[in-house]
Amino acid sequence: MMSVDYETEYNNRARVPEHPGIIAGWARDAAAYREVAVGERGIRYGEGPRQTYDLFKPEDVKSQAIVLFIHGGYWQALDPSHFSHMARGLNLLGVPVAVVGYDLCPQVEVGHIVWELQQAAATIWLRYNLPVVAVGHSAGGQLSACLLATGWKNVDPMLPEQIVPAAYGISGLYNLKPLTETSINKALGLTLEGAERESPLFWPAPSGLVMDAVVGGAESAEYLKQSRRLTDIWGLEGVRTRYEEIDGANHFTVLDTLPDPESTMTRRIAELAGA
Repeated sequence: MMSVDYETEYNNRARVPEHPGIIAGWARDAAAYREVAVGERGIRYGEGPRQTYDLFKPEDVKSQAIVLFIHGGYWQALDPSHFSHMARGLNLLGVPVAVVGYDLCPQVEVGHIVWELQQAAATIWLRYNLPVVAVGHSAGGQLSACLLATGWKNVDPMLPEQIVPAAYGISGLYNLKPLTETSINKALGLTLEGAERESPLFWPAPSGLVMDAVVGGAESAEYLKQSRRLTDIWGLEGVRTRYEEIDGANHFTVLDTLPDPESTMTRRIAELAGA
């Protein structure tokens, strides 16, 4: 059997040479949405400089949950200011959206970032008394799946058994072990054991809950495999899973339709939030 070139498979920026323009477009669209959106900025869930979230509120709340949007960047790049506009479509459907930040590698380890997102979700539940639907792109997909599979009594005994009833991973990473063979791991510093520990694929499956894994049809075979394996394995273990390939989308353009309230992606997330 031929070995897989993980460096090529997981180097999304090399696979999409036009990515700088796409990321710059995200920043412009995000800034424009912040100019007109209703909400609160920089709400703290922890003491770290990046441990904040921006809450974007609809004029008329129609959902039964808050969507928590978690950005990607291989746990080592980007921040919430690039993604404010990802709340636009959901806000227009009556769904409040918290766009969350977190500390980055190599200043912290991936496991610490998982802990930070657990603190963020718990803080949001305690503040608003609403379930959290975790939506994450790329590394944020790993974090959203981890939130779905978290035992919340272990985070805080005051929490209910479940505060995240559904997760929606967009081009997510659910098995981190292949990354240990790539240059991405220079900042992450993952051992094989650590990579398995932070991979939701190997966590006890959150039976009875909902996990959607969508991925761009133009992404690498490894990215397609990541989402397909999670939905297949968790599906066999009682999770209500759904897999979808978005025709023609790459790792960056896969987010293109999220700001649109009429898109299939946005309407599905709104449905998960009870809108």
